[in-house]
Amino acid sequence: MIERRSGVALWRQIADRMRLAINNGDYDDTAMMPSEATLAEKFGVNRHTVRSALAALADEGMVRAVQGVGTLIERRDRLTFPISRRTRFSQGLGGQARELQSTLIEQAIERASPVIATALGIAAGTDCIRLDTLGIADGKPISSATSYFPAARFAGIGAAYQRTGSITKALGELGVDDYVRRSTEISAIHAEGADVRLLKLSPGAILLVTTAINTDTNGTPIQFSRSRFAADRVKFFVET
Repeated sequence: MIERRSGVALWRQIADRMRLAINNGDYDDTAMMPSEATLAEKFGVNRHTVRSALAALADEGMVRAVQGVGTLIERRDRLTFPISRRTRFSQGLGGQARELQSTLIEQAIERASPVIATALGIAAGTDCIRLDTLGIADGKPISSATSYFPAARFAGIGAAYQRTGSITKALGELGVDDYVRRSTEISAIHAEGADVRLLKLSPGAILLVTTAINTDTNGTPIQFSRSRFAADRVKFFVET
């Protein structure tokens, strides 16, 4: 189960497997993690390595050590985020959280890389507006996203987003009353860099990543985005 020559620290691999087991409900009957000795034997490592993995999960808020009792699992239901022809952050999580908020972290003008240019149907090197945003539900960070828009068509989208706190409303102010999802690619990575800080995760936590292209109703690409979701807080539901 543990790859000792993978280049990934053993404690991180164990934390990943324990996180998956928690999310799968493997310990629901006791609401507690097995003892350090039991986990050490299961994974074939020493107790210090297991302790480091549990500490990482505690930093994420998934478990809590109680002296004289053991390691309790913090009960948290994941939000369901639907991916469909009209995927929207607020509408997708509406009804599951009392308060939703979307915040602009940074904006900049960048020249489109070949990947971004292909997604947006523009020439490589064309100016794009990049928005880095953070999605929050009930005070807890859920996702961080990086979106690109053709600058010639969407000048001012950063200011519109700051006013409205919504990509949909910002696009509406700039003449796009409706848009649809052309494609969504889903993958998973380990959290690092700014995502650790923004999403309040421990290094190496699992992120679910959506790479998406949105178009207007005429089929013209208007947005290319990569959104990173904390895997222990969100699960995807793909609508057909």
